[in-house]
Amino acid sequence: MPQPPLMLAAAGSLRAAASTMAQAGGDPAALHAVLVKTASSSRAAYSLLLSRYPPSLSLPLLSRLPFRPTAASLTSSLSSVSSSSPSSALSLLRSVLGVSPAFLDDGPLSSLLRSMPPSLAAPLHALAFKLALSSSPYSASCLITLYSRSRSATAARNLFDEIPVPNRDPVCYSSAIVGLAQNGKYEESLSVFAGMRSNGVDSTMYALSGALRAAAGLAALEQTCGIHAHAVVAGLDGNVAVGTALVDAYGKAGVVDEAAKVFEGLGDDRNLITWNAVLSAHAQQGDMQAAVGLFNQMIELGFTPDALTFLAVLTACSNAGAAAEAEFWLEAMQSKYNMKPGLEHYTCVVGAMARAGRLEDAESVACTMPCKPDAAVWRTLLIASVVHRKVDMAESMGKRLLDINPKDDSTYVMLANVYSAAGKKDEEAVAWIAMRDYGVRKEGGRSWIEVRGQVHVFVANERRHEQLPEIYDKLNELIQEVGKLGYKEADEALWHHSERLALAYGLISGAVPSGKVLRIVKNLRICARCHEFFKYASMVIDRVIVIRDVNRYHTIKKGDCSCREYW
Repeated sequence: MPQPPLMLAAAGSLRAAASTMAQAGGDPAALHAVLVKTASSSRAAYSLLLSRYPPSLSLPLLSRLPFRPTAASLTSSLSSVSSSSPSSALSLLRSVLGVSPAFLDDGPLSSLLRSMPPSLAAPLHALAFKLALSSSPYSASCLITLYSRSRSATAARNLFDEIPVPNRDPVCYSSAIVGLAQNGKYEESLSVFAGMRSNGVDSTMYALSGALRAAAGLAALEQTCGIHAHAVVAGLDGNVAVGTALVDAYGKAGVVDEAAKVFEGLGDDRNLITWNAVLSAHAQQGDMQAAVGLFNQMIELGFTPDALTFLAVLTACSNAGAAAEAEFWLEAMQSKYNMKPGLEHYTCVVGAMARAGRLEDAESVACTMPCKPDAAVWRTLLIASVVHRKVDMAESMGKRLLDINPKDDSTYVMLANVYSAAGKKDEEAVAWIAMRDYGVRKEGGRSWIEVRGQVHVFVANERRHEQLPEIYDKLNELIQEVGKLGYKEADEALWHHSERLALAYGLISGAVPSGKVLRIVKNLRICARCHEFFKYASMVIDRVIVIRDVNRYHTIKKGDCSCREYW
């Protein structure tokens, strides 16, 4: 039964306004008519009206409100306008600041900035600068977030650096830490986090979660452990957002046992995101049994899986080479859980089949799946062709990849390698020549190792590290020792690859005690010769070596690798 207009006017509540508009089929004009007829001055009702009206109506209405505009009403209007017309939103903001001096203050201005689209970060920064508010805590935090969302991480960091240190509050630090981590600026994010702690600024769950995301991106175990300890001291280790970030960081560092401990410690606070994080930790290691067990446990507790849940399970199948199980879960996703698989789910099935040697089946899935294959699908098949030495398929997949991106350096390199392994020297030369003719340069390899909480980055034939002589001496010693076990390096150009230098530094630094795991991260796929070298090196130093390259984790122990020669 429709609500009497007088009741609406008397109540003046947001609930009553929303009810009236709902009864009119969601038409904001109906609410506007009631407000005019009853001469209502309900701020809540007008804020709702401004948020629902299109810009062409909300802008004129804003100038005829029966009361002085507040941050709430202006923010509602700006939200409506910015979603469809960013330039109009900026014009409206300028108008608001011109007629309402109260909004020149930091607090109200920051409320308005939160309503603006990220694409306006630069002009909004200029406006805040003119108002002498660009380095004040509230406005600066909003601007840092806007820059980060617009993928302008450098501008966000520069703005943060311009804020006087005494003015940097927890929100400023959190905005910078999270924004930098979201944009892949992991080392900078951790640097800001370290500055926050050294300046005695209280941590927030956002700062801790952002720092853990950065640590996860670097697979930096020491940083993760240090942030975990700080979270305990700050009393935030039980926070579900921080706990989930810890699960993810430990998982990406390859320490699945610690990820599982944190996961269990969250108890009833665990949500679907937390479950997905622990599933992904096991999936990255190819532990399909654990991933499936966790999935079943999650279902028993009443959680409904989403696309990321199935992606984790299928990733575990792919990394384990369990093709039949991958097919089963893809089918279950559709028939039992009524979810439409995406491209990434089919890519996992292709990867599982390819790893198991079912290359024709994998190609068939890629060519018949309901979504258009992307470069990741063809690259998965190219890698499988290289591993299984299927030259004809490698050529076909390489052509598909180069049709998508003629400047894909990794495709030329893999094609050259598969030709070389097959003894096709002419074809190998053609691949290198084509790469040169297209002006393609191979991406430089970088490897890093964490020592006493600091990340040390190496490139091939490193010339800048302060302990360079000791590093090369140790590496040459290793080369001699692995040679005694039967490993012979035919090409001396491989001796000083970045991952080998990182290993040597890890050994001479003394920061990783004897018996402990040495962990190295590489931005590219580890080459076959370095992979073989590390297997021999693990026997020489009697240590477990974990390498996370761009494709997967390699846990190398006593001459054997968890990848089973497929990566």
